Amino acid sequence: MLMRFMCPGPGMTTPSATADAKVGGRFDLVMKNGNDEMPHGGVYKEIDRPNRLVFSWESPFNAEGSTVTLDLRAKDGGTHLTLNHIRFVDEQSRDNHQGGWTAILAKLDEALS
Repeated sequence: MLMRFMCPGPGMTTPSATADAKVGGRFDLVMKNGNDEMPHGGVYKEIDRPNRLVFSWESPFNAEGSTVTLDLRAKDGGTHLTLNHIRFVDEQSRDNHQGGWTAILAKLDEALS
């Protein structure tokens, strides 16, 4: 399922993904843009189904201690998701991640439809 929606931009793919979805478990994925491969990974820090997911985010584009928090709540027969990602190397990296997460969430919505 991660391979279907973890695509942060047009024409990008995720040809490999693994996940051990438990607190302390690790996930690893490779995002690909043309011939460029970008490894990403992290560790699940908190899993509170169906309310919250927190994981570290390791990539060449963020700072040590980068963390993503997803808060979910029921809304109008669906789910409202709030994503908070902290610690970037600079503002450009932050802005690029904002665009990437927006694309990923759109792909997630499409995958779940």
